Amino acid sequence: MSTVRKMPAPLPNPENQPYWDAAKEGKLLVKRCKDCGEFHFYPRAICPFCFSDQTEWVESKGTGSIYSYSVMRRGVPVPFAIAYVTLDEGITMLTNMADGTDLDGLSIGQKVKVAFKAAEDGSAVPVFTPA
Repeated sequence: MSTVRKMPAPLPNPENQPYWDAAKEGKLLVKRCKDCGEFHFYPRAICPFCFSDQTEWVESKGTGSIYSYSVMRRGVPVPFAIAYVTLDEGITMLTNMADGTDLDGLSIGQKVKVAFKAAEDGSAVPVFTPA
């Protein structure tokens, strides 16, 4: 039995293309509003806090902690975990935990760091692994 799960290819659009381009280079980008200073995720042009269109791409440290997680074992070819990770920048993103992560060793508050997994089309998708 394989221990590697196939990752579906992302569906980039003009608004989030820089995010996916950076992922190919091993960088995690987030958006920050130039008017109110808030970071936000998912990547979008309009700030969800103050509705300004003055947003910019910023490279994230790629580190954070698990806010919540769920392990999938039944009905899937390869067990895996998804998690809400709160980045050090203060935003929370829904993500996958990396292949090979000890699923029984995950815990809320656990420190994690970004890694990148190849999707089915060869593009890169950010995932997280214990730090």
